[in-house]
Amino acid sequence: MNSQDPRQVLARRLRALREDHWPGVKVKQAQLAAALGSSGKPVSVPLISSWESRNNPQVPPASRIPDIATFFATPRSLDGNAARLLTPDEMTAQERVAMEKLLDELTRLRGEALDAGAAQSLAAVSGTRQELAQSLSSGLYRFRAGQNVTIVCAQLPQDMQKRMPYTDPSDPDFIELYRYSDPDALLELFGHLRAANPTSRVEFRAVDQLAADDYTAHLVLVGGVDWNVATSSVLDRLHLPVKQVSWLDDPSGAHFEAPDKDGHPISHRPQLDELDGRTILREDVALFARAVSPFNKRRFVTICNGMYGRGTYGAVRALTDERFRDSNMEYIQGRFANSEAFCLLTRVTVENGVTLTPDWTMPDTVLFEWSRSQ
Repeated sequence: MNSQDPRQVLARRLRALREDHWPGVKVKQAQLAAALGSSGKPVSVPLISSWESRNNPQVPPASRIPDIATFFATPRSLDGNAARLLTPDEMTAQERVAMEKLLDELTRLRGEALDAGAAQSLAAVSGTRQELAQSLSSGLYRFRAGQNVTIVCAQLPQDMQKRMPYTDPSDPDFIELYRYSDPDALLELFGHLRAANPTSRVEFRAVDQLAADDYTAHLVLVGGVDWNVATSSVLDRLHLPVKQVSWLDDPSGAHFEAPDKDGHPISHRPQLDELDGRTILREDVALFARAVSPFNKRRFVTICNGMYGRGTYGAVRALTDERFRDSNMEYIQGRFANSEAFCLLTRVTVENGVTLTPDWTMPDTVLFEWSRSQ
């Protein structure tokens, strides 16, 4: 903290009053604490010390300023080792004048210290807002002002909807989002896109609700090929080297398939476990892909797709989670800055039922990556 900071000026003055105000007398912090505490509100030595701190001084409450002024208005506040506050009736006219003078000085210094603290807090808030704005405006989910964005989700199959409450439009408690397959990922993504693109129209659609204008906007596809046919269609058009294999195609389990350095296909499977007769997901695998849209060369398509909903959510959070999005974005920029299309497969850890955001800068988090130059 700058030595000219008003908080430091107040702290130095309080320390000087205690150490140098009376020639040959140095008041101990414990003595001052005892005197101030005699008014009925206890004061500790650490609290006195915090008011006088050379590094991070705290501003005393307004109620303490008159007591401090009263104490230092007269040496009679000290009687041997005992310390106390004189009452106004006990004080002489000269002592009352000294008290009023000190009160005016300390009140002014305290006001200036409070103003400095408020200004610093405002600067900190402004700096945080600037950092937040920069983070939002530098990610892949920030588009040019006014360009529309469409999030495309799958809806749960009819047989699943029939087993769930509030999915029937005729039900008075109908909730439309209950019909979507990845509501966690959708809610996270929709909120982030709205914040990052305040002048754009951001909407979400089920696959069967898409209109022509939706296809030619920026597309963000949420969920995999089993239920989201738009994801399947776009993957075919982009010719990515990653293939999602469903349970129907491979009885041994759904997985992603990607080539190794020699072109041989490698399977990347989620990690499942058995606990109390139930199947538990320990780690999912998710695809994150970004490319120039096959429907509009001036727009982009983004795919967030896990083998399970946890993986889809993790792929979304990789670039929305404020703790990881900037470092993950730097990872992408360092590898795919000049790419027309790129994709990566990422681990998504599930710990005690909680989906953890993947950190792409950590070893072994990214299982596969690929790009196509512009």
